[in-house]
This record gives sequence, structure tokens and C-alpha cells, in this order.
Amino acid sequence: MTHQNAVTHSPLGQEVTYPTQYDPSVLFAIERAPNRNTLIIPTDWQGQDIWYAYEMSWLNSKGKPIVAIGRFAFDWKSPFLVESKSFKLYLNSYNESRFESVAEVESLLAQDLSVLTQSAVQVQLYLLDNYQGPSAQPLEGELIDDLDIEMMHYQPEPQLLNGATQAEVVSENLISHLLKSNCPVTGQPDWGTVQIQYTGPAIDRAALLQYIVSFRKHTEFHEHCVERMYHDIMQQCQPEKLFVMARYTRRGGLDINPWRSNFVTEVPDQRTPRQ
Repeated sequence: MTHQNAVTHSPLGQEVTYPTQYDPSVLFAIERAPNRNTLIIPTDWQGQDIWYAYEMSWLNSKGKPIVAIGRFAFDWKSPFLVESKSFKLYLNSYNESRFESVAEVESLLAQDLSVLTQSAVQVQLYLLDNYQGPSAQPLEGELIDDLDIEMMHYQPEPQLLNGATQAEVVSENLISHLLKSNCPVTGQPDWGTVQIQYTGPAIDRAALLQYIVSFRKHTEFHEHCVERMYHDIMQQCQPEKLFVMARYTRRGGLDINPWRSNFVTEVPDQRTPRQ
């Protein structure tokens, strides 16, 4: 396991040799602090980075393959996040390794990831017979993507958020499928749906959609994008309550779903239709 500040030292975007047996040493951690140092982080935050892994397999004690879908919940307070390619390499290292039970695999996954991120990680494996895992369904909320907007720049612009359009305090749950950001190492596009719930002075919806679309050429990890959105909306619009979640489409068999809030304590276990 490796802890680094610089993503340039990670396996992301580099040629690597895939492990043929269980190998936690391929895991690579990225420190959260450098990005957060530019933001105002609330003391009352709640949140997780929820990953789903759709290409999980290992061998039972007799060498027969077992397949599953994995759910991994990383607490926002963890000093480190796991780099995605190293996570894929780590999960693939289970493919030709033998384990006595599903419980053994879950325990090993939780142990290794908790050591890497220096915080407890929740792990749940769903076998495909009598599947009880997350199902694909649209997020609840009002879609704002049909609003007529004009874009000139595609980098995050907090000043696009006009704040209150009226003195009345409202509670809204807004959805957009137009989120796109980019991997800071490879430049590959990251596509996502963002959900924003708030209570406070009404936010100009067209301005909010412009702000979401302004991430289109931005390069930052999924978790950092969500934290930046939360920070910018809170600073510009001053809501009493705020929840921001992005559900990104999968790449390499993994999707990432970070959420941050000052009032929500848990989110439904579901997937969007694109995931």
C-alpha cells in the first residue's frame, strides 16, 4: 500500500502489470488535504464516497469462481481516498486467489481499505443469486436540464450562482444529468448526474445549471468536484441546509458516488439508469 500526495506517482495512466494473486500492495492512496485547503469545510458535514464494483470475482476453496457486486463506503473524514486504477488492480488480484467464504473476502477488503485510507470502510458483497443490491432507478427531484442557457466558458465559475432570487425561503430537490468533469491525470471524461437539495433563499435554476455545466473542462477527482460544488453553493447562496451528490457512470467496472451534506445522514442504496 502506498500513500502519496502526487497523483503522478500513482498507476493511473501508466502501463502496469496486473497481479495474478491477492496483493494489497498495489493500492495507492491520495491525500484529501491539498484540495480541501482551498475550500471552507463545514464542521457539521456528513458524507461518504460510495463505490460500486461490478467486475468482482474470486475462487472458493475448491477453485470454483465466485462473482459478486461490491459496495464500498468511505467516510468523508478519512485523510486519504483510494486512487481508482490501483483499486481496480487490487480487486483483480482476487481473481485467481482462493478464499473459504464471502465473509472472509468482505473482511479482508474492509481491513486493507481501512488501513489505506486510515478510516473504517464499510464493505458489502452482493452475490447474483437472489440479488439484494442496489437497483437502477431515476433519482428523486426536479430535472433542470430543459432550461434555456448559454455557455461561454467551461471551468467552474462560482460567480454564476446568483444566490437568492427572492426573500422567500424554499426547499428544493434539483437534478441535472449534464455534469462532466475530467480525470486530472489521464484527461478521460467523467460523466455524472448531480443532485442538489437545499433549504434557503431560492437559487436561480438557470444559473445553477450554468454552474454545473461549467465543470465540463475541469480536471479534478470525483470527490473533489462534489466538495467544490458544496463549497461554492454554500458560499454564494447561503442555504441553511445543503446536500450535494454526484453519481458518476462507471469506468473499468467501478462507479463513484460522493455526497456531502449538513443535514442528510444517509442516502438510498440505488443506481441511476446510466450506471
